[in-house]
Amino acid sequence: MKNTYFTVYIEQDEDGIFIGSIPSVPSCHAQGKTQAKMLKNLQEVLKLCLMNVKSKNFQKTRFVGIQSLEATYA
Repeated sequence: MKNTYFTVYIEQDEDGIFIGSIPSVPSCHAQGKTQAKMLKNLQEVLKLCLMNVKSKNFQKTRFVGIQSLEATYA
């Protein structure tokens, strides 16, 4: 069995709930009251999502970084 590592995007909403998503796997996101609980939930969701992927050829991406972008709007 081979391990595969996925990049997880983590956000926290205004109520303090942690939301995690794996952009390379369609519809793979979960939430939790703590970051640890969210990651545990996300790991369970990931297993289900990967079972639904017809082949293991999910989008292979490489995390490059985060950049701020300034925008002016009214």
